[in-house]
Amino acid sequence: MRYRLAVVALAVLAFASGCGNPPGVDGNLITGWEAMSVPTGFIPDAGTCHLGTFAPVGTRSGYDESGCAMKHRSETVYVGTYADPAAQASSPPAEGSAGARAAYAICDLKTAAYVGGPWRSARLWIGVTHPSAAAWTGGARWYRCEIVEISSIEDAGGLVQRTGSLRDAVADRSTGPLLSCYAIQLDPGGSIRTMPAAPCSAKHNAEFVGVWNAGDDLAYPKSEALWAIFHDGCRDVIASYVGVPNDANQEYRTGVVSLPGGEDVWELGDHGVRCYLWVDGVTLTASLKGKGAGGLPVLYK
Repeated sequence: MRYRLAVVALAVLAFASGCGNPPGVDGNLITGWEAMSVPTGFIPDAGTCHLGTFAPVGTRSGYDESGCAMKHRSETVYVGTYADPAAQASSPPAEGSAGARAAYAICDLKTAAYVGGPWRSARLWIGVTHPSAAAWTGGARWYRCEIVEISSIEDAGGLVQRTGSLRDAVADRSTGPLLSCYAIQLDPGGSIRTMPAAPCSAKHNAEFVGVWNAGDDLAYPKSEALWAIFHDGCRDVIASYVGVPNDANQEYRTGVVSLPGGEDVWELGDHGVRCYLWVDGVTLTASLKGKGAGGLPVLYK
C-alpha cells in the first residue's frame, strides 16, 4: 500500500512540474479562460400573448406566454425599462407615483402605435405590469405594457378570451373591436340601465363620437358641476363628429354620455373621456357622422 501511494504522489508531482501534460494543455489553470458573463434576470418579451388575466405584478413563475393564435386574455405590446429616479428606488413604483405615471404614458403611446390608432376608440383597456419586489431587489427594472379586449366598455364588461393578436386592431376597421352604435335603455328613474352595442344600420339611439381629453387640471368627476364640464367637453366632440355648431342649440339636438376610465387609471394620467351622442325618443338606423343639422336637428327646444 505504501508503494502505491508513493507512485501516485510521484505522478502528481510530475504533472505539477509541467511534465506529462495532455496535448493542447499548457498546465496553466489560471490563464486562457474567457471571463464569465454577468448573470441576467428574467425579462419578458413584447408581441406575446398570455393565457391569464392582467396582473399588475409579474413573476417568472406566473409567466404564461402563449401563441396569439391560441385562446388568451392579454397581450404584451411593449417592454420598457424604468428610468431614474424610479429605477434607483428600493421597490417598484407605487400606484399613482411619478414612475408609474411615466410608464403608463409610454404604454399609452406604444399601444396606439401597436393597434394602429387611438385605442380608446375600441373595446380596449391597457395596464402596466412591473416586477415583483423580490425581482426588483435582484435588479429587474422592466415593465410590460399590456392590452386586453373588454366585452363592453360601457357596461364595465369582463375580459374577452380571444384568438389572434390585437396588432392593427384599430386600423382594421372591418374586424377590429371598435366602438360604434348603441341601443340605450333607461330605468324608471331616467338613468341608463343598459347600453348594448348595435350595428349602426340597425335600430339604435346612441353613437360613439370620439374622445375628449380632460387635461390635467380637472379632478375625477364626482359632483354635478364636474360632470357638467365633462358633458360640455363631449358636446364639442359631438359637434365636430356630426358637423353641427357647438352653440346654445347643441343641448337641444342631443343628449350626451361621458365615460372616463376608472379612478385608478385617472391617477396614472389617463384623462381620456369616451363621448357618445344620445337621442332619447328617436330611432336611428344609420351613423350620424358628417350628417350635419339635417341628421341631428334641434329636437327638444
